[in-house]
Formats: sequence, C-alpha cells, structure tokens
Amino acid sequence: MKKKSACLLLILTLVLLLTGCWNRRELNELAIVVGLGIDKQGDRFRVSVQVVDPGAVSSKKGGSQGAPATLYTDEADTIFEAIRKITTISPRKMYFSHLRICVIGESVATEGMAKSLDLLSRDNEFRSDFYLVVTKDNSAEDTLKMMTPLVPIPANNLFSSLESSEKNWSPSTTVTLDELIAALTSEGRQPVLTGLRIVGNKEMGESSSNAKMIEPPVLLQYSGLAVFRKDKLIGWLNETESRGYSFILGKVQSSVGFAACPGGGKVVTESIRTQTSMKGSVNRKEPQIHIKVRVEANVGEVECNSLDLTKASTIYDIEKREEEKIEEIMQSTVRKAQKLYKADIFGFGEAIHRADPKAWKTLKKNWDLEHFADLPVHIKVDFKIRRLGTVGSSFIQDLKK
Repeated sequence: MKKKSACLLLILTLVLLLTGCWNRRELNELAIVVGLGIDKQGDRFRVSVQVVDPGAVSSKKGGSQGAPATLYTDEADTIFEAIRKITTISPRKMYFSHLRICVIGESVATEGMAKSLDLLSRDNEFRSDFYLVVTKDNSAEDTLKMMTPLVPIPANNLFSSLESSEKNWSPSTTVTLDELIAALTSEGRQPVLTGLRIVGNKEMGESSSNAKMIEPPVLLQYSGLAVFRKDKLIGWLNETESRGYSFILGKVQSSVGFAACPGGGKVVTESIRTQTSMKGSVNRKEPQIHIKVRVEANVGEVECNSLDLTKASTIYDIEKREEEKIEEIMQSTVRKAQKLYKADIFGFGEAIHRADPKAWKTLKKNWDLEHFADLPVHIKVDFKIRRLGTVGSSFIQDLKK
C-alpha cells in the first residue's frame, strides 16, 4: 500500500512539472509566407516576402476585396536581419513553413548564392519542399509583385506552373533546396535552376486588373535553364538546349516534338515515356560517357503533304528522324556545356566516380576545366511510336486531290 501511495505521489509531482504549449504561436499572430525573393543592392541583401491575405482569398461573401497577397520588402547586411527588419512594417512575424517558391535574383546568382542558402537550410521553419528559380533580366522583387490569373496568389501560381511545365513540357525542371545543395557540394556535378522572366510591361503587372483581363498584358514565364559553376551563375541554356538537358538526365515525363516529312510538312509526336541510362568508363586513363535513351511516343498531329501511316516503313522513317533529332539536341547541349561554360551540369563526373573510384581521385582535381571539356560522350536514342491516334492518314491528303 505504501509503494502504491509513493508511486501515485511521484506521478502527481511529475504532472505538476509538465508545461503546456510553451512555444505555441497563434495563427492570428503569424504572417504566412508563400514566396521569398532575394536580391542584392550593393553589399546589402534586399529581401522580399509574399504573404497570404486569408480574408482576400476566402470564397465566402463579404470577404476583403483587396489583393490576395501582400509583398513586404526591406534590406540589411544579412538575409536574416532583413527578414526580422520587415516586422517594422508588418503587423505580424514572418512564418516560412508554407513557403512554395524562392526566387533568386540574377544579381545574387551572379555574385554567388551560397550565403543566401545557408539560412534556408539552417532555420527549422524552412521545409525543403519548396522550389528555387532564378530571375532573368529582372529582380526577384519585381517578379513577386506581378499579379497572376487563374491562381490568384502569385507564389502558388509559380509553384503550380513549374510543376506542370516539368511534367508536360520538358525544358523546365523543379529543384528543391536539398537537391540544389547536393549539386553545390558534389565533386562531379554543377547545379542548374529554371529561369523566370516577366513578359510584358511589368508596371501594368502590379495592378489587380492584370489578373482580371481575358488577355493579361503581363505574364510570368519560365524560360531556359541557368548554368552555375559552384554557386555562381555563368550562363543560360535556351529552350531547345534545356530540353536536351532533360533528356540526358532522364527528366522528360512528357513532351512534344516534330520530325520533318520527306515531301514537306511536319509530323508531331508526343513523348509519353522516357528512360535514360548513363554509364561512365575509364579506358587507359581516358574517361568517356555512354548515354542510352528510350522514348515511347504517340502521333499527335500530321501536317505532311503525303504520308501513309498505315505502312510500317513510314513509321520506321519517322522513328529514325526523331532519333536523329533528339540525338542532335542532346549533343548540342553537351557541346555548349563543354566548350562555352566548361561546367559539368549533367553529373558525368559522378558517373565516372561510380565506374572507377580509383581513377576519379586523379580526374576530379581539374574535372570541369580540363577533363570534362574534352570528354567523349556517346549518345544512342531508341524512339518507338506506340499509337497513331483516332485516325490513320490525315484528311489533309484528301484536300490535295
């Protein structure tokens, strides 16, 4: 009986020591940040945060008719200071656990973005599932000011657009914080980020009317890939080269391309499945890369003057033309990275490391500027057409008769 009483007394004593929600934060005390922009003004960082206005995005009648999000901007010697300094103009403290997109200004990317990423990876409020992009010809602040149609909150619009673009149009690619840091710290791969630009008159894009017009005068568009050496922006890949990059890395989920017809016109195909294998090897101390790409596609559109899709020889000819075209796109992307930028953005060094760790110890010392620049890359594409659509030969041929 005494033991039971002692145990009960001990339990009651421990209960008294328990604290409640000692670190609670009420929702009405927080500003939910969905977009973050980082620019450089001289030696100081200019930070922009896009905060959701819950009342404005509510579907209930009687809600606020203001903008669905508010942009706060301030600058300081460090990013952390600039974020805290924003509390002088915001009634609430910034809360970053729901961050969707981080826009790195071209000014920051050119000087080096490593310092900008340390806070994002260190602070426990930042999750690693947001995407990072680089502005092209504009500041991150200007980009986050643009009002967007369909999805009223610009940061959510950018997040959804990037995901959709990667899945359905291969030149864009999503990069999370963990993936970016892994590329930055890798000895055999340089990072890339999708570029973001403002299309149209940016002054008009800041008005709410931009999102209400049937043809918005200003749009945010993902354009090409930014090439980095370590943490510094050194150049850009255009749309076609960015598509070649996605094929090399096996990131093409679905895309559209075309092959020229022998008698004129084009036959358009939709890639529905791709599979890429990359293997490295070292022969007599000379590294080389072998890439095999298998593409399955459907015929999506036929504009040819004369093309009989019922013949196996016709299908075979289209497949060969597509193979040659994709191979050339991939080779041109590799050539640009080797000769112009001398930056291994494909992870060829990692493939060599996996294939021959001993040889890599010697090769890695000057990999990008010396060995990668002259690296033989052998590419083989296997393109197969699976379906022709709901019709065989195009009715266009009947019009020619």
